[in-house]
Amino acid sequence: MNTFHRWYCRSDTWRHTVRERLLPWVLSGIDLGPDVLEVGPGPGLTTDVLAERVPHLTCVEKDPALAASLARRRAGPRVDVLEADATDLPFPDGRFSGAVSCTMLHHVPSLALQDRLLSEVARVLAPGAWLAGSDSTVSLMFRLAHWRDTMVLVDPDSFGERLERAGFADVRVERAASAFRFRARRAPRTAEVPC
Repeated sequence: MNTFHRWYCRSDTWRHTVRERLLPWVLSGIDLGPDVLEVGPGPGLTTDVLAERVPHLTCVEKDPALAASLARRRAGPRVDVLEADATDLPFPDGRFSGAVSCTMLHHVPSLALQDRLLSEVARVLAPGAWLAGSDSTVSLMFRLAHWRDTMVLVDPDSFGERLERAGFADVRVERAASAFRFRARRAPRTAEVPC
Protein backbone atom coordinates (compact mmCIF):
# COMPACT_ATOMS: atom_id res chain seq x y z
CA MET A 1 0.00 0.00 0.00
CA ASN A 2 1.16 3.54 -0.65
CA THR A 3 1.85 6.02 2.18
CA PHE A 4 -1.53 7.77 1.99
CA HIS A 5 -3.38 4.47 1.97
CA ARG A 6 -1.43 3.18 5.01
CA TRP A 7 -2.20 6.41 6.86
CA TYR A 8 -5.91 6.35 6.01
CA CYS A 9 -6.32 2.69 7.00
CA ARG A 10 -5.05 3.61 10.50
CA SER A 11 -7.03 6.85 10.81
CA ASP A 12 -9.79 7.62 13.29
CA THR A 13 -12.08 8.29 10.33
CA TRP A 14 -11.63 4.76 9.01
CA ARG A 15 -11.82 3.32 12.56
CA HIS A 16 -15.22 4.98 13.00
CA THR A 17 -16.41 3.77 9.58
CA VAL A 18 -15.34 0.19 10.33
CA ARG A 19 -17.00 0.11 13.75
CA GLU A 20 -20.21 1.99 12.99
CA ARG A 21 -20.95 1.18 9.35
CA LEU A 22 -18.77 -1.38 7.59
CA LEU A 23 -18.69 -4.35 9.96
CA PRO A 24 -22.31 -4.03 11.10
CA TRP A 25 -23.32 -4.11 7.41
CA VAL A 26 -20.98 -6.98 6.51
CA LEU A 27 -21.89 -9.13 9.52
CA SER A 28 -25.63 -8.43 9.65
CA GLY A 29 -27.45 -11.73 10.12
CA ILE A 30 -24.27 -13.84 10.02
CA ASP A 31 -23.12 -16.20 12.77
CA LEU A 32 -19.40 -16.78 12.28
CA GLY A 33 -19.11 -19.33 15.09
CA PRO A 34 -16.35 -19.68 17.70
CA ASP A 35 -13.18 -19.95 15.59
CA VAL A 36 -12.94 -17.25 12.91
CA LEU A 37 -10.35 -16.51 10.21
CA GLU A 38 -9.72 -12.90 9.19
CA VAL A 39 -7.98 -12.54 5.83
CA GLY A 40 -5.89 -9.41 5.24
CA PRO A 41 -6.52 -7.34 8.37
CA GLY A 42 -3.89 -4.72 7.47
CA PRO A 43 -3.36 -2.52 10.53
CA GLY A 44 -6.18 -4.33 12.33
CA LEU A 45 -9.06 -1.90 12.73
CA THR A 46 -11.44 -4.66 11.65
CA THR A 47 -9.60 -7.03 14.00
CA ASP A 48 -10.37 -4.75 16.95
CA VAL A 49 -14.11 -5.01 16.30
CA LEU A 50 -14.12 -8.72 15.41
CA ALA A 51 -12.18 -9.57 18.59
CA GLU A 52 -15.09 -8.15 20.60
CA ARG A 53 -17.59 -10.37 18.76
CA VAL A 54 -16.01 -13.80 18.41
CA PRO A 55 -14.41 -16.16 20.96
CA HIS A 56 -11.25 -16.79 18.90
CA LEU A 57 -9.85 -14.94 15.89
CA THR A 58 -6.95 -15.92 13.65
CA CYS A 59 -5.64 -13.12 11.41
CA VAL A 60 -3.57 -13.82 8.31
CA GLU A 61 -1.60 -10.85 6.99
CA LYS A 62 0.97 -11.07 4.19
CA ASP A 63 2.74 -7.75 4.83
CA PRO A 64 5.51 -8.47 7.40
CA ALA A 65 5.44 -5.02 9.01
CA LEU A 66 1.64 -4.98 9.34
CA ALA A 67 1.58 -8.55 10.70
CA ALA A 68 4.28 -7.78 13.29
CA SER A 69 2.60 -4.55 14.37
CA LEU A 70 -0.80 -6.21 14.73
CA ALA A 71 0.69 -9.17 16.60
CA ARG A 72 2.32 -6.82 19.13
CA ARG A 73 -0.84 -4.78 19.56
CA ARG A 74 -3.34 -7.67 19.77
CA ALA A 75 -1.22 -10.28 21.58
CA GLY A 76 -3.43 -12.45 23.77
CA PRO A 77 -5.18 -15.79 24.05
CA ARG A 78 -8.20 -14.81 21.89
CA VAL A 79 -6.35 -13.40 18.86
CA ASP A 80 -3.58 -15.06 16.83
CA VAL A 81 -1.78 -13.13 14.09
CA LEU A 82 0.21 -14.97 11.44
CA GLU A 83 2.35 -13.56 8.68
CA ALA A 84 1.21 -15.76 5.81
CA ASP A 85 0.00 -15.66 2.23
CA ALA A 86 -3.75 -16.28 2.03
CA THR A 87 -3.32 -17.95 -1.36
CA ASP A 88 -1.53 -20.79 0.49
CA LEU A 89 -3.03 -20.94 4.00
CA PRO A 90 -1.09 -22.96 6.61
CA PHE A 91 -4.20 -24.61 8.11
CA PRO A 92 -5.89 -28.00 7.76
CA ASP A 93 -9.10 -28.47 5.79
CA GLY A 94 -12.26 -27.48 7.64
CA ARG A 95 -10.47 -25.76 10.54
CA PHE A 96 -12.56 -22.56 10.87
CA SER A 97 -16.21 -21.91 11.75
CA GLY A 98 -16.30 -18.65 9.76
CA ALA A 99 -14.18 -16.18 7.81
CA VAL A 100 -14.12 -12.44 7.14
CA SER A 101 -12.35 -10.36 4.51
CA CYS A 102 -13.01 -6.62 4.39
CA THR A 103 -11.83 -4.23 1.67
CA MET A 104 -8.66 -6.14 0.87
CA LEU A 105 -9.30 -8.32 -2.19
CA HIS A 106 -8.41 -5.45 -4.55
CA HIS A 107 -4.88 -5.56 -3.06
CA VAL A 108 -4.34 -9.11 -4.35
CA PRO A 109 -2.31 -8.52 -7.53
CA SER A 110 -4.31 -10.61 -10.04
CA LEU A 111 -7.73 -12.15 -10.56
CA ALA A 112 -6.12 -15.60 -10.61
CA LEU A 113 -4.56 -15.00 -7.17
CA GLN A 114 -7.85 -13.60 -5.87
CA ASP A 115 -9.54 -16.83 -7.00
CA ARG A 116 -6.79 -18.90 -5.40
CA LEU A 117 -7.34 -17.00 -2.13
CA LEU A 118 -11.10 -17.69 -2.27
CA SER A 119 -10.44 -21.40 -2.89
CA GLU A 120 -8.05 -21.54 0.06
CA VAL A 121 -10.57 -19.85 2.35
CA ALA A 122 -13.20 -22.37 1.22
CA ARG A 123 -10.78 -25.21 1.93
CA VAL A 124 -10.11 -24.16 5.53
CA LEU A 125 -13.78 -23.50 6.36
CA ALA A 126 -16.01 -26.21 7.79
CA PRO A 127 -18.89 -27.19 5.49
CA GLY A 128 -21.74 -24.70 5.96
CA ALA A 129 -19.47 -22.05 7.51
CA TRP A 130 -19.92 -18.44 6.37
CA LEU A 131 -17.48 -16.22 4.53
CA ALA A 132 -18.55 -12.59 4.91
CA GLY A 133 -16.79 -9.60 3.46
CA SER A 134 -16.72 -6.44 1.42
CA ASP A 135 -14.74 -4.59 -1.16
CA SER A 136 -14.84 -1.20 -2.82
CA THR A 137 -16.22 -0.23 -6.19
CA VAL A 138 -14.39 2.13 -8.50
CA SER A 139 -14.54 5.90 -8.10
CA LEU A 140 -12.18 8.79 -8.72
CA MET A 141 -11.32 8.98 -4.99
CA PHE A 142 -10.68 5.23 -4.87
CA ARG A 143 -8.33 5.47 -7.85
CA LEU A 144 -6.47 8.44 -6.30
CA ALA A 145 -6.08 6.60 -2.98
CA HIS A 146 -4.47 3.72 -4.89
CA TRP A 147 -2.05 5.78 -6.96
CA ARG A 148 1.13 3.70 -7.37
CA ASP A 149 -0.51 0.99 -5.32
CA THR A 150 -1.85 -2.48 -6.10
CA MET A 151 -5.44 -2.20 -7.28
CA VAL A 152 -7.09 -5.10 -9.07
CA LEU A 153 -10.78 -4.25 -8.97
CA VAL A 154 -13.30 -6.90 -8.03
CA ASP A 155 -16.41 -6.79 -10.22
CA PRO A 156 -19.45 -7.33 -7.99
CA ASP A 157 -21.49 -8.51 -11.02
CA SER A 158 -19.27 -11.56 -11.59
CA PHE A 159 -18.06 -12.09 -8.03
CA GLY A 160 -20.87 -14.46 -7.10
CA GLU A 161 -19.86 -16.86 -9.88
CA ARG A 162 -16.25 -16.67 -8.72
CA LEU A 163 -17.30 -17.58 -5.17
CA GLU A 164 -19.29 -20.56 -6.47
CA ARG A 165 -16.30 -21.79 -8.51
CA ALA A 166 -14.17 -21.52 -5.36
CA GLY A 167 -16.46 -23.89 -3.45
CA PHE A 168 -19.16 -21.67 -1.94
CA ALA A 169 -22.95 -21.89 -2.03
CA ASP A 170 -25.82 -19.64 -0.89
CA VAL A 171 -23.91 -16.75 -2.43
CA ARG A 172 -25.20 -13.20 -2.03
CA VAL A 173 -23.54 -10.05 -3.36
CA GLU A 174 -25.13 -6.67 -2.57
CA ARG A 175 -24.05 -3.24 -3.79
CA ALA A 176 -24.02 0.02 -1.84
CA ALA A 177 -22.90 3.50 -2.88
CA SER A 178 -19.13 2.88 -3.03
CA ALA A 179 -18.79 -0.73 -1.96
CA PHE A 180 -20.34 -4.17 -2.07
CA ARG A 181 -20.70 -6.89 0.52
CA PHE A 182 -20.66 -10.59 -0.06
CA ARG A 183 -21.60 -13.62 1.95
CA ALA A 184 -21.49 -17.27 1.09
CA ARG A 185 -21.45 -20.64 2.83
CA ARG A 186 -18.79 -23.26 2.33
CA ALA A 187 -20.52 -25.84 0.16
CA PRO A 188 -20.75 -29.35 1.58
CA ARG A 189 -17.95 -31.59 0.42
CA THR A 190 -19.15 -34.21 -2.02
CA ALA A 191 -18.65 -37.80 -0.98
CA GLU A 192 -16.34 -39.82 -3.14
CA VAL A 193 -18.11 -42.60 -5.00
CA PRO A 194 -16.18 -45.89 -5.16
CA CYS A 195 -15.52 -47.28 -8.63
